[in-house]
Amino acid sequence: MAKPDIRPKRPEFSSGPCAKRPGWTLGALQSALLGQSHRSTEGKVKLKAVIDESHALLGLPTDYVLAVVPGSDTGALEMALWSMLGARGVDILAWENFGKTWANDAEKHLKLDDLRLLEAPYGFLPDLSAVDFDRDVVFTWNGTTSGVRVPNGDWIAADRAGLTICDATSAIFCMDMPWDKLDVVTWSWQKALGGEAAHGMLALSPRASERLETYTPSWPLPKVFRLTKGGKLNAGIFRGETINTPSMLCVEDALDGLSWARSIGGFDALRIRSEASLAAVAAWVEKTHWTEFLADDPATRSSTSICLQISNAAGLSDEDREAAPKKIADLLAAEGVAFDIKGHREAPPHLRIWGGPTVDPDDIEALLPWLDWAFDEISRAQAA
Repeated sequence: MAKPDIRPKRPEFSSGPCAKRPGWTLGALQSALLGQSHRSTEGKVKLKAVIDESHALLGLPTDYVLAVVPGSDTGALEMALWSMLGARGVDILAWENFGKTWANDAEKHLKLDDLRLLEAPYGFLPDLSAVDFDRDVVFTWNGTTSGVRVPNGDWIAADRAGLTICDATSAIFCMDMPWDKLDVVTWSWQKALGGEAAHGMLALSPRASERLETYTPSWPLPKVFRLTKGGKLNAGIFRGETINTPSMLCVEDALDGLSWARSIGGFDALRIRSEASLAAVAAWVEKTHWTEFLADDPATRSSTSICLQISNAAGLSDEDREAAPKKIADLLAAEGVAFDIKGHREAPPHLRIWGGPTVDPDDIEALLPWLDWAFDEISRAQAA
């Protein structure tokens, strides 16, 4: 098979940090507040702008508060777990690596006694009907390492007694989310809008804020996890008065990503771009014998972390099937066609292509013939 004539214009398909927005250059950072304190008036204005613009773009309810926090999505989610869990029993859903990480936090580090783990193998969801909403519930909206998402929020009880704590880092800005059913939502800048790493976002419902003000966990909280002051929510954190020092260069970049999102039509435009990338891959998979989605159910296929495995129909031995994704990823990286498309190290061998909105759907379309070429190359090499 000959090499395809058309190449992706931007070969960055990493699932984090993700591609910068189309047209991004270093010039986007020229207004960054460098050499000045994040606690200056100007610094607080920029940080509050990230909060306010994110709040508006996502359509968060007016009584939800939002903060910039340290440690990317991991820091934001663990801040919530350490601050809120233990008040009642907890159900943790784990169907990929990050759900398992949150379960490990609760069991091995917080040492919670009343913990139920609802698991499923890669490619599947746990039984959502088994979740008990009289308990706190921790889950990922979209499994970044498996390409499996919850299809919607219909399974979440509107009259729940517990809190719903949602890791949404690879879903936010890309998937519809029922905010009235989510009490804690976390994400990072490095995913959908192509921002930089190490900064997280934490959204709290009034019920979550109440938990913080009425419950004190039995374990000590490090400074970077403390969201209250004098028994009340520390309101300053939710106005841009960050717990620790953020990178003002990254803040400027986050503002640029939000500005781009508004310029193309806001949340709906972001979602449509991501869904177009998934649709292109799905149409190609339908006519391609050697690959299939890792997600078992089309309704649970992620439009961002698009995960593909080598199918049984590929004509490869089990050993060669396991080796194929890495070989394909390495070939395409060497060609400068696609970077970082090998699946997560903890997942079964697969290809993972980021389809978030900063990736042009046309580049996804251009990548697909190259996947066929790379598979043909490794198939012929293995047959030789």
